[in-house]
This record gives sequence, C-alpha cells and structure tokens, in this order.
Amino acid sequence: MRSLSLPNQLTPIGERLLLYRAPAPRQTASFGDDVRAGLSALQKRVSPRYFYDELGSALFEAICFLPEYYLTRAETEILERFAGTILARFKGPIDLIEFGSGSARKTRILIGALLERQVQANYHPIDISPSALIDSSMALVAEYERLHVTAYADDYFEVLSSARLSTSDRVLALFLGSNIGNYEPHEAEALLCAMSAAFKPGDALLLGTDLKKSSKVLELAYNDPTGVTAAFDKNLLGRINRELGGHFDLDAFDHVARYDVVRGVVESFLVARRGQTVPIDALGMEARFVASETIHTESSYKFAADDVIRLAARSGFRVEQRWTDSEERFAVSLLVIE
Repeated sequence: MRSLSLPNQLTPIGERLLLYRAPAPRQTASFGDDVRAGLSALQKRVSPRYFYDELGSALFEAICFLPEYYLTRAETEILERFAGTILARFKGPIDLIEFGSGSARKTRILIGALLERQVQANYHPIDISPSALIDSSMALVAEYERLHVTAYADDYFEVLSSARLSTSDRVLALFLGSNIGNYEPHEAEALLCAMSAAFKPGDALLLGTDLKKSSKVLELAYNDPTGVTAAFDKNLLGRINRELGGHFDLDAFDHVARYDVVRGVVESFLVARRGQTVPIDALGMEARFVASETIHTESSYKFAADDVIRLAARSGFRVEQRWTDSEERFAVSLLVIE
C-alpha cells in the first residue's frame, strides 16, 4: 500500500493497525450546528448520522439480533453463499474499503474469503464512531494475522474528498446494511458520485439494499415490541443532553415508525407527548414543542432492482450482478466503475 499523504495524522494502535481520527472540535461544532438548525426548523429533525456514539452503536448491535430486524440475517446469508463468487470477479489482489463498518461482523465473511486467495489483505474501515471503530479494528487484526487495517473515524465525504484514503490494489468498497437507504435520494446519489470519483475504473462497490415489501413487516423491523429500537432512537436526545447540555426528558417522547408505500420509505420520528420547552445550554437555545409535534430522525428507503440500476447509472457505476437471500427480502449488488 502506498503511504498516505497525511501520515502525521495517523496514529499507530498496534502492529497492523493505524487510525485517523477527525479533530474533536470539528465534530462537536458540526453536531451542535446541526442540532441548532434541525430543532429550529418547521419540521424538526436530527440527522441519523448522530445515532452512532458509543451507546448508540451498542444499541444498534442489539437491534441486529432482534427477530423483527431481518436485514442483518438476510444480508449475512447472501454474503455467506456468494462471497467466493463476488471476489472471483477480481483477477488480482484487492483492497477492501468499508463505509459504516460498525462491528464488521458481516465483513469477516469477505475478509476470510479474501485471505484464502491472497497473501495479505488491506482493510480500510470508515465510521463516525471512534470507539466502535477502534474496538472492531483491534478485534480484526487479532483474528486475522495477515490483515492490515487503516481506520478512519470521520465523515464519509470528508475522507473521500481528502487525500487520506490511498490504496495500491484494485478496490472493492463495501456499503452494507442498506445504509444507503438512510440518505434522501439526492444525498444517496451525491455519496455514490463521490465514491465513483475517488476510485479507479475497474474498482467496484458492493451495495446492500433492503427490498420493498409489506408495511407490517417493515414497520415491525423499525419498531420492535421490546423497545430496543425506541431506545436507539431516543439516544439522539440523550446524546444532546450529554454533549450539548440538553435537558430532554426521554420519557416525554414516543418513538414511531411509519412506511410510506408511495415513496418507498420507512420514516422514524420522536413524538412529543406534551407541550414542553427544552433548554440546550451549549447552544444557548430553547427547543419548544407542542403536544404531538415530531422530530424526524431517520428515513430508511427501500429499493426495487430498477431503483438500484437507475441510482448506479446516475452515479458513475454499472450494476454487474445482484444477489438476494432465499426469501428475497434483501439484495446485494455489485456496482462497477467503467
């Protein structure tokens, strides 16, 4: 692998692990600015990118084990069945780059298959949560002796637009978990355009997408009866309390998830149970709510095969192949840069 252009910002964590961590002041300012703007808007909102602090990441890992949340199991099935087929598309050594790596549980399937075909592997996880990124990266280098990890605790666009991300081999980028569905359509296109601009012809993106299906199945996946998803959603308010001096009463809000069939999106909201005024000390502001007012926290778009083909074409990719799980609930598509 070529040396990175900003080596002074890489911190050795172990013999085969380097970490780039975005400056804390910039992250804090971004969170505060977004909260101020979002809670001052006519339709209040907090970006789902802020779900994944240490507690939020742990809660999401718990969600992945819920019986109602089929997405992780379905995607894991696809990777276990087709990892060899996916990697066989590449003739030489490849580097893996992953956007939103989390615990990298599913990524292990591809790393294991990759190390069966090449002497060593370079893995570049990118995640906004430094603690989750460090934990998963340390576990990976301990598990795989021939794996080298350069991890980036930063925003996807920041990494893609900088000169920090550097590879020497063909690239297979991973964007799994239907994370692309958390972006509004124009944002999803912008992110994929940034990816195609940062990579080389012949590089590819493995894109996981949840498929359109019944409202009942989808709404249960995003609002489980045990309340884990509700705790995950409300952690956004908890994070504002912890990091920005907010005074939210988490019990004063309900979590609601609704599927809009026409737009093909599950939308999650926090709904105020009563009228209230919430000071946020670090921002010098008060967020005012009337009863039943909502904070939009997440959009989870669902996809048909044609939706992915159109998104790829607008973003500089071509869909080369597509795989689904045995119940056809989820799809993984290989998008190639011409």
